[in-house]
Amino acid sequence: MDKQVKKKSDSDPSEKKNPKSPYGGYGYGLIYLLLLALLLVFSLFTNPVTGTKEITWSFLQDSLLVKKQVHNIVVVNKEVAEIYIKNGHPGEDTQVPFSKKLFSTAETPKFYLNIGTVDIFEQKLEKAQQNFPPEDRIEVQYQNRTSWVSILSWLLPFGFIILFWFYVIRRTGAGSSGSSLFNFGKSNARLMEKGSKSSATFNDIAGLKEAKTEIMEVVDFLKNPETYTKLGAKIPKGVMLVGPPGTGKTLMAKAVAGEAGVPFFSMSGSEFVEMFVGVGASRVRDLFKRAKEKAPSIIFIDEIDAVGRSRGKLNAFQANDERESTLNQLLTELDGFGPNTGVIVLAATNRPDVLDKALLRPGRFDRHIYLELPTKEERIEIFGVHLRPLKLSKNVDVELLAKLSPGFSGADIANICNEAALIAARKKKKVVEQSDFMEARDRIIGGMERKSKIISPQEKQIVAHHEAGHAVVSWYLKNVDSLVKVSIIPRGKSLGAAWYLPQERQIVTKSQFLDQICASLGGRAAEEIIFNEISSGALDDLEKVTKQAYTMVAYYGLDEEIGPISFYDSTGQNERMFGKPYSENMAQKIDKEVQDLVNTSYERTKGILRKHRTELEKLAQLLLEQEVVEKDELERILGKREMEQLLEDK
Repeated sequence: MDKQVKKKSDSDPSEKKNPKSPYGGYGYGLIYLLLLALLLVFSLFTNPVTGTKEITWSFLQDSLLVKKQVHNIVVVNKEVAEIYIKNGHPGEDTQVPFSKKLFSTAETPKFYLNIGTVDIFEQKLEKAQQNFPPEDRIEVQYQNRTSWVSILSWLLPFGFIILFWFYVIRRTGAGSSGSSLFNFGKSNARLMEKGSKSSATFNDIAGLKEAKTEIMEVVDFLKNPETYTKLGAKIPKGVMLVGPPGTGKTLMAKAVAGEAGVPFFSMSGSEFVEMFVGVGASRVRDLFKRAKEKAPSIIFIDEIDAVGRSRGKLNAFQANDERESTLNQLLTELDGFGPNTGVIVLAATNRPDVLDKALLRPGRFDRHIYLELPTKEERIEIFGVHLRPLKLSKNVDVELLAKLSPGFSGADIANICNEAALIAARKKKKVVEQSDFMEARDRIIGGMERKSKIISPQEKQIVAHHEAGHAVVSWYLKNVDSLVKVSIIPRGKSLGAAWYLPQERQIVTKSQFLDQICASLGGRAAEEIIFNEISSGALDDLEKVTKQAYTMVAYYGLDEEIGPISFYDSTGQNERMFGKPYSENMAQKIDKEVQDLVNTSYERTKGILRKHRTELEKLAQLLLEQEVVEKDELERILGKREMEQLLEDK
């Protein structure tokens, strides 16, 4: 299918031109800064004590009054006395400050004095001038003034607070629908109007045929409702997409948005929950109100487990749980007394076990679509989608890539294709080759190669025999996956690895479990046989073996002593319990059976390695020489595998 290039046009409703602010890119912030600067400059120039010096009564009496330099005195607000000097006297500064020229036409006082009380000041002044002739006595005037400094000292803090709140309101409202701090109860769901195109369509979804068929039926119902309603059918209220991470749940929703041709509201479950009580429920109401106004429409809630968790006993200790009130409102909107005609709710989660049962019942989410990890044929289709934009070499085998990636999700496959293109570009290649995909697969599974990591010769010997032990044991056990290569090049946290080609099984038998446990114990057993000493390098293997053994005994009922009993809890209720769902006596039996199972498998593993010790040492030496051993070299040392030989004979 040829790529369709979407051209931008003015008629596209999904693209709105934002008018430029008349104040440039700074917006209203520039206005706030200018106002603040004007306030500061105004307070500086209108300060009445600018250029005026404070003096004491002794200085006024001994230096100014005695020498007859004072022209007059003005008492302001019964608190401060302004002393004006006669022109031409030595204390007079003939230059008037710029601020006084700008804001005042009156003569500027040279000094000022804090008088305390008016009565005391008058008594002191009268006593100091008692010997002066009448013409030399100082005239005292009284004035009441309103000081701009005192006013600004009260206004500036309020001005700063107002400007700060304007800034906070604009910043908070920038990403919300109401562009205001006080609209946090409104839904901020992203709306894709009818006629707008999504970046994904159903053609971009490879595999998932059954899931795509069910979801396309919902889209067809919205496009042609009369086909179904004439038979009495009702539109489904909700569709729940369930599956592991990376299987395409959100991609499916994007395709629905592009194909449905109706208004599409999308938001994450975490966007409902806020620190304010009642905001989540308010946003749910507003979301459904907007959707009903544009019905028929679709609401998509991604990661619904953020608000849809089961209302259990743990929530009973909380006085008011915001998540629970949000869930209650969501349940009411989905199937309550109010009409909900023409609105379909899509939801996606990878944790269906934690969802509330009331949310999953028919009438709310009528359909549950399970998206599983793709099979080999589906992986071929997914590779075909993600390989379209790449420049590929002719030697790229898509079927082999799909075969070598069992258990990979669609997101993992997309990551492999992108990583392969990056590796090819790093090597200055013109096309992406098969080797680039293999290197990308190894890097994603095991991590980046760390050839610069310094390993001592003794440790390298241990790692080589450890990995050779895994290879030899797995080679001679028929129920272990096919070995592809062995490497002692450090990757990520591991110092070496044995690479297998897993078979796609739906069920696993007891003999297959036991063979896998033996293969995992092969590295530790090889260290004990060759060096007569064990190391800490088998930690990951022992962890995997222990978990697998407990799973066999306690979950799958594969132990003869315990019998066909399973303590597995698919509902997840046991996670909330403080104890285990079995008695102490049963716990001791389970521990004993697991210990016997692992020890028996370990002895069996050592027996296989003692029998094939020559091959073990040859493979270890080859690993020390070239660090990586491929399958053809493994067959040269270990011979053809029994199962593969039988397949070739057939």
